[in-house]
Amino acid sequence: MSITTNFPLSEKSVEEFVRILLPTEVGKDIKGEAIYKENKIILKVEIDGKEASMEEENLESIIEDQKVIMLKGTLLKAFDKHYPWGSLIGVRPTKMTRRFLQMGFSRERVVKLLSNMYLASLEKIELLMRVIETEEKLLNKEAMNMYIGIPFCPSKCRYCSFASYEINSSLGRFYPKFVETLLEEIELVGELSKERGFIYESLYIGGGTPSVLTEEDTEKVLAAVHKHIDFSNLKEFTFEAGREDAITREKLEILKKYGVDRVSLNPQTFKEETLKSLNRTFNRKHFDEVYRDIKEIGFILNMDLILGLPGESVEDILNTLEELKKYEIDNLTIHSLAKKKGSPLYHVDFEQSEVERVIVEGAIKKLVKEKGMQPYYMYRQKNSLDWGENVGYSTLGNESRFNIEMIEENQQTMGLGGGAISKAIHKETEYIDQIERLVNPKDPALYIAEMKLRHDKKIKLFSKEIV
Repeated sequence: MSITTNFPLSEKSVEEFVRILLPTEVGKDIKGEAIYKENKIILKVEIDGKEASMEEENLESIIEDQKVIMLKGTLLKAFDKHYPWGSLIGVRPTKMTRRFLQMGFSRERVVKLLSNMYLASLEKIELLMRVIETEEKLLNKEAMNMYIGIPFCPSKCRYCSFASYEINSSLGRFYPKFVETLLEEIELVGELSKERGFIYESLYIGGGTPSVLTEEDTEKVLAAVHKHIDFSNLKEFTFEAGREDAITREKLEILKKYGVDRVSLNPQTFKEETLKSLNRTFNRKHFDEVYRDIKEIGFILNMDLILGLPGESVEDILNTLEELKKYEIDNLTIHSLAKKKGSPLYHVDFEQSEVERVIVEGAIKKLVKEKGMQPYYMYRQKNSLDWGENVGYSTLGNESRFNIEMIEENQQTMGLGGGAISKAIHKETEYIDQIERLVNPKDPALYIAEMKLRHDKKIKLFSKEIV
């Protein structure tokens, strides 16, 4: 593939765009030309004998990559491709859209821009606007959030790309030392936080599967957090229990004792054959027992589903949605499967299930309406189903601030544990932030060896002026 334009661009970005949304055109030569006319930009493209053009208001002072965005949209027009999200892939569309609104664009102007230049459907644009309306009530740049990563699981799900290692694998031998090192890191971060006056609004323990911790170690970790981290401004404390095969009532009671108010119990699908094929154990009877314990003890409850798992039909998805009606939940996160490079599925040649969008989305809308839920956060992923997005729904007042802040990259993040990412945010322009990241090692042995070194880097990371 050769890409010839009269303006600079990242060829890799365009090649990836073609690979994902125009896979049959991979390798074909592309010619693009940008023409300036008064206050407009006209973008013309030619590929494989096909031609198309797009005209848009010149917004380069605001959107520095406008011509590249227009080129991608024009490529879709050349092949008469109509995707619900248009040319939007691998981005946080709500973050981008919020920026336009912050710049003073009217709602109508933003809708027109998303429709004409990005080719997004009005249905998806409306979803964006509804999510942003909720987010704006909860975002708080003055505070921080904390993430603690536990990189162990009972088994490694084949679709998973997160920092996780099977507790019974060879790396499981590092589990005791990992816990010991994490306790030490919590103390160090507590000292740093006190010294800098950091205000934490949400705390999230994820992984991996945090509930793989023993009862004793669960208590040790939570006690350390309480001892060293100031909870006076904390608005939510989440423990992503996730898998029923790692949860006991004793663990749930320990969580409640130390102030955890939100937990996840994630079926992903209620078709047990699918879960078995993906190396995820599932016992429906125990799942229901755990559900009853969670409700009885009194947590805000989230469940996750994944659409498009290999081998699942539309009927399977609809059955899972129907089964979900049996559970009284406060949050529901629905993911579209994405084949990520870090997951074993990325290296397996399987054909993604053909999900009939209209039928499935209609069933989701009906379900969340019955449960009194509204969308409150969302994001897109590369390599997901072409219509898909990950959407979090919530009953009023039970939205996850952590989820919103992480997706919008609005707050600074203090990351502890395996694979955790710390983020420092520094103001670049009035509307654009510079985000500096520091990643803890995923590998437990490397985390143990480098924790103090990474903490020293963390001190430097947060030494600049806080936004």
